[in-house]
Amino acid sequence: MKKFIRSLVDTYEEQLKEIRHHLHENPELSFEEYKTAQYIRETLTQMGISLQEGITGTSTVGILKGTVPGPCIAFRADIDALPVNETNDLPYKSKTPGVMHACGHDTHTACLLVFAKILSSHQVVVR
Repeated sequence: MKKFIRSLVDTYEEQLKEIRHHLHENPELSFEEYKTAQYIRETLTQMGISLQEGITGTSTVGILKGTVPGPCIAFRADIDALPVNETNDLPYKSKTPGVMHACGHDTHTACLLVFAKILSSHQVVVR
């Protein structure tokens, strides 16, 4: 099982980096994450994950159903950035003056989007 999980993670490493870099380059402050929320929604939809209706603002709820009935598991990530000037000289440095992901929310969100991709590609219950 450990080798199987490692192979899955390795398969998505570049996609994880791409998502994280995109989010890092395009930070938005709390309650202003409209482009980030749209990116997340589009990414989930492309994975075949349905979105819960009636969710407003910048929140997003994706619904992924397994192949058999069972308990529900929820995962969440914060998506806001901080009002901080980025002084790093990275190729994916923040494009928004005075705002950056200095708190790791870009990484957390990227990890959960890739996790959603893995789950949506392997909708089997392991017992």
